[in-house]
Amino acid sequence: MTLEETVLDIAKRSRKAALKLAVASSEAKNAALLRLADLIEENEAQIVSENLKDLEGAKDISDAFKDRLTLNRKRILAMAEGVRQVAALPDPVGRILEEKTRPNGLKIQKIQTPIGVIAIIFESRPNVTIDCAALCLKSGNASILRGGKEAFNSNICLSKLISQALSETGLDGDCVQIIPTPDRAAMNTLLKLDSYVNCIIPRGGEKLIRFVVENSTIPVIKHYKGVCNIFIDKDADVKKAVEISVNAKCQRPGTCNAAENLLAMRGAESAFLEVARALADNNVEIRATKEVKEFLNKHSIPSVDASEEDFYTEYCALVISATFVKDVDDAIKFINEHSSGHSEAIITENEKNAEKFLNGVDSACVYWNASTRFTDGFEFGLGAEIGISTDKLHARGPMGLNELCSHKYKIFGKGQTRS
Repeated sequence: MTLEETVLDIAKRSRKAALKLAVASSEAKNAALLRLADLIEENEAQIVSENLKDLEGAKDISDAFKDRLTLNRKRILAMAEGVRQVAALPDPVGRILEEKTRPNGLKIQKIQTPIGVIAIIFESRPNVTIDCAALCLKSGNASILRGGKEAFNSNICLSKLISQALSETGLDGDCVQIIPTPDRAAMNTLLKLDSYVNCIIPRGGEKLIRFVVENSTIPVIKHYKGVCNIFIDKDADVKKAVEISVNAKCQRPGTCNAAENLLAMRGAESAFLEVARALADNNVEIRATKEVKEFLNKHSIPSVDASEEDFYTEYCALVISATFVKDVDDAIKFINEHSSGHSEAIITENEKNAEKFLNGVDSACVYWNASTRFTDGFEFGLGAEIGISTDKLHARGPMGLNELCSHKYKIFGKGQTRS
């Protein structure tokens, strides 16, 4: 069987499995998920061993890339816990979204249903294999997983555990399938199978996502990058400003919800100074506009010149761009111009300014006195996420079970005909 035939066969089997999974009971789906969680924990040593092969095979990678690729005990246990959280969530399939009775007696229900077959194309982060499989399974969708070559051994190992859980609990093993090769040609074939695949979700760098969007004949839900902003208002609490900014930039700088730009209102210089000092102490390179650089130089805080392009850049590293803004309106304007529409935060004790910011910033997630690092399915109580969408159609922000559903109408009659 050629590579193209293999991918086509996977898609056809996924379509058949999706139709069966769409009517599977919550009990059956939850049993498979709970077994999967147990298998992840039981096979921790094997997962780490296969992940080490990927880490040893990865050459000349950045610290952020290595961080995304690594599976350790903490992350493996978090994967298992995420699967259990998904199992504990209400089943979205069959939920009545709307219900009404027409004057002619027709009863109409709008019912939540699975999308069908969802293909997830992702890079470097092997935990995505588990997160996506679990969310698709619970929402009644068959999934096709295509991971990157850098995490191939980890992904194959995890996919075998998924297959084992499905087999042991009586669900069709074709509900979750992995493309068994990192060959780019397999992805090219998959992107054209709109007769069998209903939705594509790419997770990775901007280059991958743009390739998928430009080459897919299947609808795509995406986010290109995470250029997240922190804004320090003149009424900010200094302690909060420092702790939130350092967390947003430094806790895991390689993630899409890490802060990349730091804005401070004129009048908030004292808070900004403490934030800049704390970032420098955490080895963050500050790329500053001329005004900010002059201010930092006076206080012996190192910085380098920022270009206009820097404020559009997702660094995924210990680097942040910094500028001063005139007021809240100026901050909103700057963010709406430079942000990727992912996550933004205002630090202030001024409720009026906070509300203006929350309402005016056009991003998927906007925070008041909290770190942008909370933009995450697990942190939002979704169990996990299949991605963080910066689109506005169908899904926006962390995508959990409800975002993996479509709907249909059920109409109940008593013999009505249309005149």
